[in-house]
This record gives sequence, structure tokens and C-alpha cells, in this order.
Amino acid sequence: MARALVILTSLLAFSNVLSAFSPTLIRDMAKVLMDNYCSPEKLLRMEEAIETASSNTEILGIQDPTTLASVLTDGVKNTVRDPRVEVTYEPDYVPVVPPPMPDIPPEQLAAVVRGTVNVEVLEDDIAYLKIQHIIGEEMAQKIGPLLLEHVWSKVLPTSAMILDLRFAVTGEMSGIPYIVSYYTDAEPLIHIDSVYDRPSDSTTELWSMPTLLGKRYGTTKPLIILTSQNTVGVAEDVAYVLKNLKRATIVGEKTAGGSVKVEKIRVADTDFYVSVPVAKSISPITGKSWEVKGVTPDVEVGAEDAVDTALAIIKLRAKIPAIAKAAASLIAENYAFESTARNTAGQLEALVSSGEYNMISSGKQLRDKLSADLTKLSGDSCLKVTDNAPMMLPTDASPEMLIELIKVSFQTDVFENNIGYLRFDMFGEFNQIPVVAQIIVEQVWNKVVDTDAMILDLRNNAGGSLNPIAGFSSYFFDVDKEIVLDRLYDRPSGTTKDLVTLQELTGVYPYPTLHPYTLIIRRRYGSKKSLLILTSGATAGAAEEFVYIMKNLGRAMIIGEATRGSCQPPKPFQVGDSDIFLSIPTTHSDTAQGPAWEGAGIAPHIPVPADVALDTAKGILNKHFSGQK
Repeated sequence: MARALVILTSLLAFSNVLSAFSPTLIRDMAKVLMDNYCSPEKLLRMEEAIETASSNTEILGIQDPTTLASVLTDGVKNTVRDPRVEVTYEPDYVPVVPPPMPDIPPEQLAAVVRGTVNVEVLEDDIAYLKIQHIIGEEMAQKIGPLLLEHVWSKVLPTSAMILDLRFAVTGEMSGIPYIVSYYTDAEPLIHIDSVYDRPSDSTTELWSMPTLLGKRYGTTKPLIILTSQNTVGVAEDVAYVLKNLKRATIVGEKTAGGSVKVEKIRVADTDFYVSVPVAKSISPITGKSWEVKGVTPDVEVGAEDAVDTALAIIKLRAKIPAIAKAAASLIAENYAFESTARNTAGQLEALVSSGEYNMISSGKQLRDKLSADLTKLSGDSCLKVTDNAPMMLPTDASPEMLIELIKVSFQTDVFENNIGYLRFDMFGEFNQIPVVAQIIVEQVWNKVVDTDAMILDLRNNAGGSLNPIAGFSSYFFDVDKEIVLDRLYDRPSGTTKDLVTLQELTGVYPYPTLHPYTLIIRRRYGSKKSLLILTSGATAGAAEEFVYIMKNLGRAMIIGEATRGSCQPPKPFQVGDSDIFLSIPTTHSDTAQGPAWEGAGIAPHIPVPADVALDTAKGILNKHFSGQK
């Protein structure tokens, strides 16, 4: 009833215009909508509103019929919220009836076809087909052979096609199945559209066609459809169908949001007409309609840039098979676990062959999909696409700058009972820069090395480099004997190497505050003092390797949550000559001593939520030291 009252409000003032117009004009106009508008649900209880409006005796002083038509248009549009409805005053209007197609000589008909359809074969064997009017079934039957000869025969052998509908403003609904079917397979038949016709209160289902004149373009070659804000009506339907069948990529601007069928209907015996959409399309694929809203492109660019964008997409897609093959080869040859490597590589190539990558439209989309697929296929979040831009320490920074960097990268404290606390969130290549290594000794290590027990906080340590692990682990063992920390299998070389403690933690460093080339001896924490390591689900990579070593050798108590179950630090590999780099784990811990932590994580000795792990560790140590007093 509320909608009906809105209609009443919109139309009431116009119910009895000066004697120049029929007093029943409003009722007659509303009847046109009631009987023909494609969405009757928007006109609920309109009859009651019409009767109320028609009985009103107010007289509006609009004497100009064109002005009145404009005002009525605004009222109706605001009521049904449909910009396609329009009221016009056209005393000289003559309905356009398409004349029957004359019998003209074939050569003249061929010239007409060539003049109305623009077809080219561009560089790289890409077809370009521009259509301004979509012909219907009757016309297709008459000029089909000419279209095949002068248009289709040129584009059929190409490797990709650009179908330009930017200027397609007219068309016949019966032409929709024809166009769609040339880009689908003969079997199975596809229900591509359902069109409800209001005057007849009937729904017509549109299906792909089992037989066509000439060969189909098929379903595997790239198809890009260009659209603009002027693309309207039947052309919109074609674009929407092929988009939602995932057969075409739409490039350009959002379309007009027209209708599959609009009729101009005279209001009784007046010179007023109502242009009203009498039919509407409902997609059986999406359950929605493109009408009014328009078709949103997959890649939105200005209409003037659509061709160049389409060409770039087609060229990118042409490279994908080679990129996938190169990526699969890198994984098969380098991924740490051979069985997983072989399976992942094969499944990736199968995905590409199956058409999973056929709708890729940008380099970013390709990288994102490739990365997600590699992670899913392998079950390893470390196997993915990377930007190949590792964080590097500034090698030319001043000592003062390096000191500040170290201060924000490391956190130290000494708690009650001389309990040391050390936190850092990344294993860096500090030993590769002597100045930085010495600053860490002075600014970090020397603050906690003399404590009676240590809490090492790795709850937020995301990993980093594997290179410092042997040296850092060595600080927590004695110098008297070499200890095998872990055995690491390297897939690219097929070798296994021992990760062992370092006998000497010394170095010769040029450092400004010391005599040039001073020998610095770094003190160990040793194996006798208590070491508690805090972990969480964020503890990953190189940090997990360190935790694994300390737990496996019985050197530390692990408190907190199970670690992430990440991987040994991966290495970047360029995929062919593309700008894509893969992050591939190439090593794993020796599984002879039990299951690897990679992919599984490391369980703590004392499982507690990460946010209480520090208090738990402090409590354990305080209790221990209290018992000694």
C-alpha cells in the first residue's frame, strides 16, 4: 500500500489537466504500465491509487504537453525506480515497422555486410570483430552464408578474439542464442537466459544451439568482449551471458542497463506515449538481471583504452602455459620433499591444461592465483609466489644508526632472581656485517649473559635466515665438544649436511670504539643455566628450527603454544624469464630421528596460551630459585 500511495502522490496533481487533455489521461497512462511493465511486483495495488487519483478535481496549470510529459516521466521514474520508463508527447509519431528484407543481388548484400560489420586480424593472430547491431534469427538465416564467407571465415582460424560491443545499441532477442552458441560447445546444451514477457505473461527460455551454420569458435581460445556506457539492450545480454558462463572477459565500461525489449505504447487516443520495458531477462546462472544496473566489466577501463587492455590480457594469457611449465619444473627439481614436489608439479600443469587459468586478466591476478594454488596443492604455506625483495640491513649506516636499529630489534630485561629476558622477532644475517654483530654483543648479549637463567621470547619470531642458527645455538652449549644440532637435507644438491655447534665464537672486527682489528671473544651462556623458550602459533621458520634443536637436545623447556609448522627458510627462484619469483623451501630436517617439524609445528613442554607464557615461565623460575634459598 505504501508504494501505491507514493504513486498516488506522484500522479494526483496531474489528474485533471486543463481541457486540452483528457481527464482520464492519468488512468490511461497508468493502465499502460499496469498491463505492460515488465516488473509487476513494483506496481502492487496500483489500481486503488489510480481510482483515487482519477477522482481528484484539482486542476494543474500546466498547459504545455511536452512539459507535462516531462513531469509525468519524473513522477513515474521516482515511483518504480526505473530510468527506462519515459512519457513523451509526440503528435507526429509514426510507429517504425521494419520493412521486409528486399531481394537484392548477393554482391550488393555482401557489400552491406562488409559495411556494417568491422572485422580485422591483428598482430599475433588476434581477431577483432566489431558489431553495432545484433541480427535476429530471420535475418541470420538469410545472410548467414555471407557472414560466414566475409566475416566468420576470417576470424575462425585465429588464436584469440576481441568482440567489440562498445557501439552495439540495437539488436534482436532471437540473436542471443546464435552469438552465444558460436562460443560454446554443441553438447551439453546450456540454458543461457530466461526472458519474461509481461503482455503475454509468458517466459521464454533461451538455450544454446546444437547445430550452427559453420564451425564454432570453441571454448578454449581467449574471448574478450569490449563494452561502453553506450552498450545497451541485447548486446548487454550477450555480454552478461558469456561473462557468467566464464567464457568471456568483459573489458571497458559498465553498460547502460537497458532492456531486452522496450516498446513505445500510445496512451489511449492521445498524442502521449509511454516507453516501457515489456520484457526482462533473468539469468538462470546467477538468478539476477543485468537490466537497469548494467553489466559490470571484469576489467574496468575507459572505452577508449579497451582495445589496448584486451590485447595486453590476450598476450599475458599466451604466456601462462610456459610460466606454469617453468614453475612446475622448478618445484619438481628443488622443493624439499620429493614426493610432494612431484605431485604438486604435475597437478599444477593439469590445472592449467584444464582451463583453470583461462580467465586470468592481469599479472597480479596470475601471481595471486599461482601462489594460492601452489599452497593448496602442496599443503605448504611456504610454497608460494614472492616479491623477491628480502629485507637488507644498511651496510653503509653510521654506528649510531645501527645502534638504534638494534635497540628496536631486540628487547632485554633482567627480572627478579637475576632472570634474563631476551626477545627478538627475526633471525637476521647479522654475522655477515661485523660491525652489526659487535653492536649486538655490546648492546644486547652482554646485558643478559651474566644472568642465572634466561627466558628467550620467540612468540613473535617469524623466522628469517637459517645461517645464524648454528652460531646462536652454540651460545647455549659448552665449548668442550662439538654437538650435532640437526641434519639438513638439501634437495637441489641431494646432499645432507650436519649443522654443528661452533668451537670458537670469535672474530676480528674493525670497530670505531676499539683499536682497529681488535679480537673480540664472545662469552657463552653455557649448558648449565636454565633456558626457557616462549613460543606461539606465530613462531615460524628459522625460529622453529632453533626451538626444534633446543627441545630435541634437551637444552631448553618450551612454554606456550605449538609453533606454526612452517618450513626451513625458502629460497627465491625466478620463473623462466618472467617477473614472477617462487618462494621454494629446499631443505628439511633429517627425518631419521622422527617426523619433521616442517608442516607440523613443535609442541611445547608446557602448553599455555601465548599471552600468559611469560608469566608462566617467570613463575617456574622464581619457584625454582626460591627452593634453593
